Formats: sequence, structure tokens, C-alpha cells
Amino acid sequence: MMKNIGNNPIHKHQVNHIRAKNKRGNWLAVILFRISRRDFGFCLTALFLFCLGSIFWQLNGGPPNILQGVRYYFGQSTFTDDHGPIAPNVLPFPRKVVYNRVGKCGSRTIVLLLRILADRHQFTLVSSDIHNKTRLTKHEQGTLMRNISEIPQPFLYTRHVHFLNFSRFRIDEPVYINIIRDPINRFLSNYFFRRFGDWRGEENHLVRTPGMKDEERYLDINTCILENYPECSNPRLFYIIPYFCGQHPQCREPSEWALEKAKQNVLEHYLLVGVLEELEDVLLLLERLLPHFFADVLNIYKSPEYKKLGNLTGTVRKHTPSLEALQVLYQRMEYEYIFYNFARDLFHLTKRKIGLRSGPRPSRRHRSPDPNAQEEEQDEEEQD
Repeated sequence: MMKNIGNNPIHKHQVNHIRAKNKRGNWLAVILFRISRRDFGFCLTALFLFCLGSIFWQLNGGPPNILQGVRYYFGQSTFTDDHGPIAPNVLPFPRKVVYNRVGKCGSRTIVLLLRILADRHQFTLVSSDIHNKTRLTKHEQGTLMRNISEIPQPFLYTRHVHFLNFSRFRIDEPVYINIIRDPINRFLSNYFFRRFGDWRGEENHLVRTPGMKDEERYLDINTCILENYPECSNPRLFYIIPYFCGQHPQCREPSEWALEKAKQNVLEHYLLVGVLEELEDVLLLLERLLPHFFADVLNIYKSPEYKKLGNLTGTVRKHTPSLEALQVLYQRMEYEYIFYNFARDLFHLTKRKIGLRSGPRPSRRHRSPDPNAQEEEQDEEEQD
């Protein structure tokens, strides 16, 4: 007698299990088939490139120099353990620094320090003698940037010139640094310097402005401001922002566009933008951020030998305009002050990150211009 196993529960369970297993196997085969068709070529290509890279790695005696340099920069101890002392031709980062110095913002003080530092630390310092050509044609921009890129490294190049966008010309970009100051103080320093020079000798203003007539040279600054002479009005007062905005024609006119472009360039291209009112902190940050160039700069700045040179850079015959004239200037320089406060806040943020706690000076955005307070600031300054 034959048993009817079709209705056996155990048999049904086994059949269902086999069907489910076959079903899962079919789905797995479909998935593997789809993946292999789509990605098999990519996997082989990646494996081939990995093997090829390993071969070149070994044939070249190890990792490329750029990877060794990066590893040295982020961790010297582990690098030395694996590779021994670093080769003499591998330099600390960065190797290229551009200081497109803003006029009457302590640039002569910094250049004096750089000449001492270049001899001490053996880097190439190129300080351009071109003072009155900050705006360049496209051809001039390309030529200047190519010339800068050919300077022996490590180098620091400095010139009064508006921001140059190296990446636009497909040239390796350097590290940018700069220093700015209170816009009204900068204007006053420039106004009197053009007319009367500095403590190096009052006759040097005759060399800088030989064609200036006496009525212009001795023009009262209050008259210049309140009667809206070209030198004391826009666009001549729109001076600091173009150094950071760049070479675009719109950078030369006071506008929201130029202001925002200058802010963007500071955030994207500048390692540090310091403020002259806190020069010692600026030097300390430069020493921390660029030790190959600025190591021991603060001690040099405070040394008696340097003070003898630095004291000669102060502008002579400088005095403060009336309160009415200061208020007019402040209104005309609204964009300049927005940018100055932005850069100063960014500078203070960098100080906090580094660990400096010195307090900032009060800002003009919190008070009206005070002639007496400003005169005290001018007396303290010797960095022009």
C-alpha cells in the first residue's frame, strides 16, 4: 500500500524550504549579474591603477616628494622615524609669500624688518620700488605674476599693488598677507606725508611731489574736506578696499560689489590681514604662522637698534581736522570702515584661535570720531 506523502506536512515544509532557497539563489544570481555588468570594468581599472601606482612607487624609491613634504609639515616625529632627517631641499610650507602692501599702513616698518629677517633666515626678499602703479592691464598682470613665480624659493615679494588672482592665470598661488589701519588715520597720514615727508628729512617730500604748488601743499585740511576737494572726496578716499578687491574696474569705485569682493578675497586668499593699531600682535601672529620668514621678528622690532630706524618713518606736521570735518570724512568712507571692521574682527578671531588675549582698541563703529582721541593715537604711531 502506497503512502500519500503529498499531504504530509513535513514533506510540504521541505518543498517550500527548497523553493524559497532556489528563489533566493535566483535573486542573488540576478544581483551579481547586474553588478558585474555595470561595475566589473571599473573594479578591474581601479585594481590596475593601484598596481601601476605601486610599481612606480617602488621604482622611484618610495613616496613622491610632495607627500613627504606634507607628512613632514603635519608630523615631523613620525616622518623622521620612517625616513630619517629631511632632505635639505625640502622647505617648510609655505614657500611663496606676497605682501601687496597698502600705502601708509606700516608698510615701511614691515619692509625694514623684512630686510633684517631676509639676511637672518636666508629667504629671498624682493621689494618693488614701484609705488604709483597699483592697477595693471591684463598683460601686465600676467607678466608680473610669472616673474613672481620665478623668484628663487622661499621668497617674499612685496609691492604696492592691488590683489592679483594667480589662479585665474593658472599659476600656482602664493600665500597673501597684508596690514591695514583705521581709514581716517591712513588718509591723514598720507595727506601730510605727500606734503611734508617724514623724519628722515623734510626735503624728501620735494622728491615725491615736485610738481605740487605751494597753495596745494599748504592747503588746510579742513578746507580740503569741507569744500570737497578731489583729494578729500571719493573716489580718492576709496583706497583700502581696492587692494583686496583686485584688478577689476569695478573695484575702483565705492560700491557694495567691491566691498563684498574684497571680503571674499580675504577669506579665500589671505593667511592674515592685520591691523596697524595692534602691530605687535600682528608680528607675533606672523611669527607663529610663517616662522621660516618671521621667526624672532618681535624681538627685532623691540630692539634699540631697530627703534633708531623705525622712529624715522613717522610723518611730520600731522594734525587733526575739526570734528565737523572728521564726521564728513567718516560718512564718505562708510565702505572703508565696514571693510576695516570686518578685517579687524577676523584678525581678533585669529588671535583667539592662537591664544592671544590682548584687548582690542575701541572701534569707530561704536562712537563718533573724537579729535582728541585720534590725536593720541597719532602720537603713539611710528609705523608710517
